[in-house]
Amino acid sequence: MTIRHRITLLVVLMFVALSAIGGYAVYQTRGSAAEVRKVTEGVVPSALASADLVSQVKDVQLATMTLVYAPDANMIAQAQDELKKKKATLQQALALQGKEAASHAQQGLVTQATESLANYFSAIDDTAKMKADGKNELAQAYLFANVAQYRDELEGIVETLRVEKNREKDDAITTLNATLATTTTAIAVVTGIAIILLTSIGSLLYRQITRPLSRMQGMMSEIASSQDFTRRVPVGRLDEIGHSIVAFNGMIEKIQESSAQLKQKTADIQAMLQNMQQGILTVVDGAVIHSEYSAYLKDIFETKDIAGRALMDLVFGDTDLGADALSQIEAATHACLGEDGINFVFNQHLLVGEISRRMPDGRAKILDLTWSAITDENDVIVRLMLCVRDVTELRKLAAEASEQRRRLDMIGEILAVSEEKFHHFIESSAGFVSENERIIRKHSEADHAAIAELFRNMHTIKGNARTYNLQHLTNVVHETERSYHELRQPDADRSWDQEHLMQELTRVREAIESYARINEQSLGRKGKNQSDDAGNAGRYVMIGKDDLQQTLSLLDKTNADELHDLQSMRDSLRRKLRALGSESVRDALSGVLDSLPSLASELGKPAPDVRIDDNGYRLRGQASGTLSNVFVHLLRNSIDHGIESADARSAQGKSAAGTIDIEVGVDSGALQITLSDDGRGLALERIRGIAMERGWIGADDTLGDEAIADFIFRPGFSTAETVTEVSGRGVGMDAVRDFLRRENGSIELRFTDDRKGASFRQFQTIVSLPDSFAVDTLGADARDEAGDLKLDAMAG
Repeated sequence: MTIRHRITLLVVLMFVALSAIGGYAVYQTRGSAAEVRKVTEGVVPSALASADLVSQVKDVQLATMTLVYAPDANMIAQAQDELKKKKATLQQALALQGKEAASHAQQGLVTQATESLANYFSAIDDTAKMKADGKNELAQAYLFANVAQYRDELEGIVETLRVEKNREKDDAITTLNATLATTTTAIAVVTGIAIILLTSIGSLLYRQITRPLSRMQGMMSEIASSQDFTRRVPVGRLDEIGHSIVAFNGMIEKIQESSAQLKQKTADIQAMLQNMQQGILTVVDGAVIHSEYSAYLKDIFETKDIAGRALMDLVFGDTDLGADALSQIEAATHACLGEDGINFVFNQHLLVGEISRRMPDGRAKILDLTWSAITDENDVIVRLMLCVRDVTELRKLAAEASEQRRRLDMIGEILAVSEEKFHHFIESSAGFVSENERIIRKHSEADHAAIAELFRNMHTIKGNARTYNLQHLTNVVHETERSYHELRQPDADRSWDQEHLMQELTRVREAIESYARINEQSLGRKGKNQSDDAGNAGRYVMIGKDDLQQTLSLLDKTNADELHDLQSMRDSLRRKLRALGSESVRDALSGVLDSLPSLASELGKPAPDVRIDDNGYRLRGQASGTLSNVFVHLLRNSIDHGIESADARSAQGKSAAGTIDIEVGVDSGALQITLSDDGRGLALERIRGIAMERGWIGADDTLGDEAIADFIFRPGFSTAETVTEVSGRGVGMDAVRDFLRRENGSIELRFTDDRKGASFRQFQTIVSLPDSFAVDTLGADARDEAGDLKLDAMAG
């Protein structure tokens, strides 16, 4: 018979025995409970109520005497009401006693008491009538005669009833005590039998189960504490305990095998930690380094003091991190250790991934940090693992590669610009930088005019750099321009700091010099003042073979005998010689014109069609730079503010792409270049509104359109809704006027419609320069003839 069968049989026998014993105990307990209820709920309350009847009869006597001796009618009425209540109470009490009568004797006493109560209150009623009739003495005599007789009779019956009830109570209590004693004895006997039975079963279970299990547990504990997995627990019998021992021995055997494998894997991990070229450590509770770590950490941190050190000291000591970042790392580390795994997800962004750490000898190492959480079976973080890589050389190589890519990009940008235009750009940009340096050194405090001049010069450099797509320089200049823009604001937080402004200007100068150096050293394109023939600079001009051949042909065809031919040849030869070293307007503006498609794309507009009519005029070399600086602003303003979007133009019946016209001429001793477009015109209404906002004019001031238009030349003025890379910073037309004034030129706006007072008006921008900037290649007669042909074509 197995242990399971034995236990089952014992449990069944115990259940049967306990059920029988328990049933008898329940039977006895129920009988005792019935007797207790009979005494406590029936006999005792009834006896107490009978005793209370005597007291109530006494109360009736007192109320009757109050009635007889009452001094007035009110007292009599109150006494009568009180007697009625007491009568009703006595009747209810006697009725209750009648219901609870336990014998015929008690029932007869209740009947006699009821009759006596009626006679008693009848005598009281007679007495009350005598009192009401004023027969006080007769009422008192009747009280002590007839009323007292009935009272004594009632008291005697009630007292007898009380004695009878008390006797019944005493008998019931005696019977109850006997029943309880019998029940107690029965329960004690049943309990004793149950204890003997349970003790016997317990002893049997101890011999069959507990003692073998204790021996097995002791041997298992010895094996576990000694870690000697070669030992086995002996099997005494093949019952359930024997099978458990066999299973335990099998488990020990597997543990022995797993232990051997674990030792081998531990040895492998130790070998890896000692030889791998990467730093690995774990952070335990208290944010300290665990004793197990990779040996390469010693090479990375150049110290052997690693185990037990604080994480913040070993890894983040002498780094470039600020106090706020360090406190966040420390807080995040403590917030993860010992907490749920989700905490690592929430705080991982605070654990930095790269640091620069200073070594004792002053060297800086760039370390890459990779964090991961080690959790237990409850997903609680027990350690943080940190992988550290020394990426100093890798970052250095990456920086060198980045610099090489940037240099190649700059070479490509330079090659996209003609050599002459690039040299001119470098010279003009260097000039603007020098001018800004002079302005900064001249002013020790902020000056509005000086800031505006600084901004105009830098904005022009940026515009020209964007024109030639010199991206690296554009970015550097844009940062400095933005700094100047912040200084221009009325509520600017920045103050005038000469040292900081000079540092920003130095960055711009270095960027310009970097382009110039690449152009000279990498591309071999030296500037005109750096060539091997620097001493002969400006002494020679280049002339094309075709131009030379045409000139010789002109000389050969001239009839030396004809004065008119000689004069014509002389005029033609003079014009050709004067044209040497000059360039066309289109060539002078080619850089700006080439940048217009990109500019239009940024604004979401089609590239405009630019038409140039030079009327045979070319420009001398010194005019090229000025016109480039001027038209970089004028053409950008025309595309941004003048020409509408493609949808707006289509809605007005215009072509999707706008048209810009540039015409060159000489008038009144000045070179005039006229710019116009087919856009919506000058926004006079908005210009007037901005002037009113800035306090330049009052709301009631009456100004002509020309005066309103002149506001666009004020420093800081812009009609742009938002600041963009193209416009909106309030620089442009004031810079144009300033450039022209430096060359004794001017600029004006001329309206070409008659819509005075309109919100928008068509206009032309007329740029004037000294006529020494122009070269006439046609002559007056040829130009007049060309003009007539143009008028005929327009009329046709």
